Amino acid sequence: MTTPSLHPRERLRAEAEARGQAALEQALTLAFWDALERGPLPPMAALEAAARTVGTLYRQIASLHGPSPRCGCGWTPEPDEDLIRLEAMLAAALIERHRPALADLPVQGRA
Repeated sequence: MTTPSLHPRERLRAEAEARGQAALEQALTLAFWDALERGPLPPMAALEAAARTVGTLYRQIASLHGPSPRCGCGWTPEPDEDLIRLEAMLAAALIERHRPALADLPVQGRA
């Protein structure tokens, strides 16, 4: 049973998390394209560097949340499960099909 008073708080938390994810995705995207534009770096080499960096970040964050957590967020690393989740996110992004926006669709008549 969900307490009605927690619902708005949970909604606000989810919205803040979505904004944080969007900001991180934008920063990573800008850094990636900047790295490609600055020098002779093949796209696959840049993607490999990004993947290594994500792995390093995971290891660093997991070390703060292990047996003696130094963070109070409550997350507990589960390396096998977390790897599956990260792989699934990568796979989903690779196979995601472009969804045309309304502005991209051809005009079919008059309104």
